[in-house]
Amino acid sequence: MILSLLSLVMVGSCRELEPEHGPGSVNWFERVVNSATLDSLVAGETYLSIYSQIYSSKEKRTHDLTATVSARNTNILDSVYIEKVEYYDTSGQLIKTYIDQPVFIAPMETVEIVLSEDDLQGGTGANFLFYWKKKERTPEPYFEGVMISTSGQQGISFTTQGRRIK
Repeated sequence: MILSLLSLVMVGSCRELEPEHGPGSVNWFERVVNSATLDSLVAGETYLSIYSQIYSSKEKRTHDLTATVSARNTNILDSVYIEKVEYYDTSGQLIKTYIDQPVFIAPMETVEIVLSEDDLQGGTGANFLFYWKKKERTPEPYFEGVMISTSGQQGISFTTQGRRIK
């Protein structure tokens, strides 16, 4: 009995220590930069496939997935800049524009967009387009998707990597 009560107290106090905004929460407004400062930078576009659902055993049966979309700056000295991030569904319809004004990603920083398991808007073939800028000799930003789902003792996870298209 005392052990059970102690366990409840420990679990309750752990919840109080959890941050209000998790690692996936990004305040994009705090990252906005003046677009005029980006005029002399190299521009690019990267495509990233994302899966809100995947097929299982039959075409009509799907598993819902949580997706984490990571934008990573692999440079230790310079920021990279994301001008726009667009999210499209399987049929190519724009679902949401996450960023529509330039924001920075600091050196060696990762920012994330998390699509919850119950958000099925993207479907089985969702897509992200990233429009970015960087200094001439700075490495390109790296974009990755991690999809995961668990049910009971069974789980599935896999990754996708962005591909530069311009």
